[in-house]
Amino acid sequence: MKMPVSLPRPQRGISMIEVLISVLVLALGLMGMAAMQSLALRGGQSSLESSQAVMASNSIIEAMRANRTNAASYVFDGTASCGTVPAAGLSLASWDIHQWTLQLKTAIGNDPADPGTCGKIEQAGGVYTVTVQWDDRRAGGSQTNQVVTRARL
Repeated sequence: MKMPVSLPRPQRGISMIEVLISVLVLALGLMGMAAMQSLALRGGQSSLESSQAVMASNSIIEAMRANRTNAASYVFDGTASCGTVPAAGLSLASWDIHQWTLQLKTAIGNDPADPGTCGKIEQAGGVYTVTVQWDDRRAGGSQTNQVVTRARL
């Protein structure tokens, strides 16, 4: 007499090891996504600060063009006193410089007393050089970042 052949039974459910491995793979994937998001946010912040520095340097150059006859009075070494905003004086140039440095410190440094954000305006041979400097460590960059803009009025 022939014995009946028993077929293997199909597997039902999943084992605990398979569940643990899938949870581990999912957790590693989520941690990788969180790390990528963090890097993207820091890069975005650094890019924003660079764009604001370019806009700020262009704004002071346009103010100098509007007051072209007194453009030489805009020469300003703000890097010697990065922690302070210069007082607004009676002339249009001193008022513009006061507003400009205040704008730099609030837009890029996020604090008017920020010692890492400052601007400088130099003039040589009819060419004005505007330098904006800020601390980029918060955005994941180097300690000091600069944007230099040159313009002939």
